[in-house]
Amino acid sequence: MNTRSSLFLLYKRPDLVRPPPIAYFSPTMAKKPENKNYKVIAENRRARYDFAIEDDIEVGIILTGSEVKSLRSGQSNIADSYASVDDGELWLTNAYIAPYDRAMFSHEERRKRKLLVSRKELSRLWNATKREGMTLVPLVMYFNDRGLVKLKIATAKGKKNHDKRATEAKRDWGRQKQRLLRHGD
Repeated sequence: MNTRSSLFLLYKRPDLVRPPPIAYFSPTMAKKPENKNYKVIAENRRARYDFAIEDDIEVGIILTGSEVKSLRSGQSNIADSYASVDDGELWLTNAYIAPYDRAMFSHEERRKRKLLVSRKELSRLWNATKREGMTLVPLVMYFNDRGLVKLKIATAKGKKNHDKRATEAKRDWGRQKQRLLRHGD
């Protein structure tokens, strides 16, 4: 079939024309829309070193207005804090939220703060702490996509010193492998 007859077919029968593959029209990887409200406030990096993390859960937290204002300015620390189940309620203890200067009624910096979780999850957390000897460790405090303060807590077991050394050796070996693959030395 020569070019003249193919042009004639295109003119008479446009349905015979195949569209180019879709890859030419769209980017190869779809980008997720960036969430402008999500913001990490405080992170407990030491928790992954000191504890073997079993499971994590997202919980809400009850705060006063001055605490939220202080968190928006990024002044908090959850490194020394822990969560516990007392009297059928989940509490965050020893979390530091700096006082807000311009607040009329300020808050205590290290007060116990109530965490919001369903009854089913609360009973599961109670079983993990009381029966299995686990610890509830906060990992990350952040503003979610709706602008609410959330806390990710984990059920974890404390590591012994030899476990920490093994984890560190494993991490170092992973870094060394990556370096060798990159440079080929």
